[in-house]
Amino acid sequence: MAVDYAVIAVYLAGMLGMGWWGMRRAKSKSEFLVAGRRLGPWMYSGTMAAIVLGGASTIGGVGLGYKHGLSGAWMVFTIGLGLLALSVFFSARIARLKVYTVSEMLDLRYGGRAGIISGLVMWAYTLMLAVTSTIAYATIFDVLLDLDRTVSIVLGGAIVVAYSTLGGMWSITLTDMVQFVVKTVGVLLLLLPIAVVKAGGISEMRAELPDEYFAPLGVGAETIFTYVLIYTFGMLIGQDIWQRVFTARGDKVARWGGTAAGTYCLVYAIAGAMIGTAAKVLYPNLDNPDDAFALIVRDELPMGVRGLVLAAALAAVMSTSSGALIACATVANNDIWSRLRGLTSREAPAGDHDEVRGNRAFILAMGVAVICIAIALNDVVEALTVAYNLLVGGLLVPILGGLLWKRGTVQGALASVAAGGLTVTGLMAVYGILATEPILIGLLASLAVYTAVSLLTPPTDPAVLAHWRERLAGRGGEEDGPAGGAGSGPGPEAAVARR
Repeated sequence: MAVDYAVIAVYLAGMLGMGWWGMRRAKSKSEFLVAGRRLGPWMYSGTMAAIVLGGASTIGGVGLGYKHGLSGAWMVFTIGLGLLALSVFFSARIARLKVYTVSEMLDLRYGGRAGIISGLVMWAYTLMLAVTSTIAYATIFDVLLDLDRTVSIVLGGAIVVAYSTLGGMWSITLTDMVQFVVKTVGVLLLLLPIAVVKAGGISEMRAELPDEYFAPLGVGAETIFTYVLIYTFGMLIGQDIWQRVFTARGDKVARWGGTAAGTYCLVYAIAGAMIGTAAKVLYPNLDNPDDAFALIVRDELPMGVRGLVLAAALAAVMSTSSGALIACATVANNDIWSRLRGLTSREAPAGDHDEVRGNRAFILAMGVAVICIAIALNDVVEALTVAYNLLVGGLLVPILGGLLWKRGTVQGALASVAAGGLTVTGLMAVYGILATEPILIGLLASLAVYTAVSLLTPPTDPAVLAHWRERLAGRGGEEDGPAGGAGSGPGPEAAVARR
């Protein structure tokens, strides 16, 4: 294993080195949080693919392939579909807004007052996403170094927190690009063909396994529907995804770079399921399907290649973990802490340096919290499901409603968040956390309340809508605006004055 250890050590040292490089480049709030909004198509698509394809998509995707065959690809496939929908229909408008958080978009669209409630929901989601990604280090380091679970979480988490805190989005972008390349080589170009060959090829796999392992809908229509509700819709509104959209250099980069990343996700989904199916032939009686990835890497890959593929697994986990961490810290600082302090556009800190330092402190604080929660938490799947249910049930309707329906009002948005969140929470207690009913009924309740309350309340101020349309057209917006309205540019009051 000495060569494999060396490969992993070089990879981890490289991640820290890129964090140091990013620290020297991130001199303003815009540079630190959204990489100066300067990413071109190649880097944008690579980093977007890296963040959405984490440990669940890699280790979990192989596990689903082991359990269900090729239809186990549906979870990751629906993630790719969500990214495609976001990129084709919404990304250009989102990028033109020049904001830092989803909550700032809601404030722009509805004229304020929606931000802190949506910020709390988004913070809970990004926190749990970072926690569940961090827990995955235990699986990888257990295979690699036979380390204790707690030590594994602290080791992996500390490296991610270090490079994220040092350089912000520039460090995360550069490391994600490396992680994208490592995942492509390790999983698609090495592990996939080797696993299929070791299993005897496609014909031998078909002979050894039941026909349902090769049925496109073998996982079940209800399960696929649940994946669409949670993951496809979740891709449309998550802060971790939007913050990457904010890094795009322009409309075309956001649209076409995201489309390329979404297409890559579809390929990655099929590859993971195929690797899992091959593992079922090689290890037919595993108690835990998620062990399939680690076993096939440990037993079937040659020296050196094994280290590269384990580095690919680390890359998958680190990219999602770092993206969720900076999203969590951005929401905590911009949408919650700054609002609670009562900052206004006249009271914001004066210098970019202070804002960078403040955001860096929040990443460090959130990172320590994530590591501590990850050590204490056991049921990862249920924790992540709760986070996605609250995100989609509470925020999908007011966000998409704001983008698509001009009659939506701030009262309708707030009522929709409350109705969706409370319905989802209550029904999870009744039907169970992993049931389909909570998210489906929660979405319907959120939509009904949003529509009814918006129609029963006065329309949004025309000045607010005029300012919103200006921002959607790419006019206005200040790169390093105040927290709580960062990047928002002239507010509705200024729009009224111009009128």
